[in-house]
Amino acid sequence: MDRDPLPLRPGDPAPDFKAVAQTGETYSLDRLRGRWVVLYFYPKDITPGCTLEACSFRDRWEALQAAGAVVLGVSADSVDSHRRFARWFKLPFPLLADPERRIIRAYGAERHIPLLGGLGLGTRRMTYLIGPDGRILEVWPRAGTAGHAAEVLAALERHRQENRPG
Repeated sequence: MDRDPLPLRPGDPAPDFKAVAQTGETYSLDRLRGRWVVLYFYPKDITPGCTLEACSFRDRWEALQAAGAVVLGVSADSVDSHRRFARWFKLPFPLLADPERRIIRAYGAERHIPLLGGLGLGTRRMTYLIGPDGRILEVWPRAGTAGHAAEVLAALERHRQENRPG
């Protein structure tokens, strides 16, 4: 079981990043300032749990957009792998390629996994909700798969209510 402490907590500034999505477009957190950002990390394209999680976000896509959120999936897979994954499952949001694992490491989503004869590097399934000011609002250190997007959407709506003027 993963027992690594979380390096980032609610209230912390979210680390900036720059990465290419399956569309070829480059995304950075700095360019998304002023927007709500759902940044979710997953181990591998086109695997059962990761597909369930991605489809959960796909199925809540309209509600997340209506709430003003940008959804970004991140894994160490290549842009080409992300392109296939997004096409096969009709994923409408960007999947960011992080083969050097810089974003994964910065957000504490890297984990050691047992392999034959030692340990390898994997990606922890986790999600961050980042506010328009660039601060972390919520962390799901052990995100689920099928129902996770509904949980994120509920938290997003709660934070939007709390931040309404009046």
